[in-house]
Amino acid sequence: MEDGTSLSPGHTGGTDPLRRVEATQACAVRDVLDRLGDKWSLLVVELLGAGTQRFTELRRDVDGISQRMLTLTLRRLERDGLVRRTVHPVVPPRVDYELTPLGRSLLDAIAPLVAWARCHRDGIAAARADYDARPADPAGTPVTTST
Repeated sequence: MEDGTSLSPGHTGGTDPLRRVEATQACAVRDVLDRLGDKWSLLVVELLGAGTQRFTELRRDVDGISQRMLTLTLRRLERDGLVRRTVHPVVPPRVDYELTPLGRSLLDAIAPLVAWARCHRDGIAAARADYDARPADPAGTPVTTST
């Protein structure tokens, strides 16, 4: 052994295996939340909560989504085990999408959030309009006036 070499691995000194596990679990949770918090996933899950739908039905019901983005969103949800894709051997091909039991459990969790959003969308739109109508400071931030 060379002079100055420690008998114990110094590069791992101070690291707590439990802390590493917690950090890994936090990253995994963040990964799932990032997926569910994207622009389209929860809306697609909510729409599939009504039952099996074809791609064209989903595309029609999701205002503003491109065909490519809907395809990517459905693939990601399928990969995560939330959506089941069924291809029927007919001409032209027919593809149906439905929630899996895991997807249904997510729907149960997001249903109150969706209900809240529907109930408060007008109030939020009004608050946004009020905010946008305020005069801005030189940095472009609306100024709050107190009365």
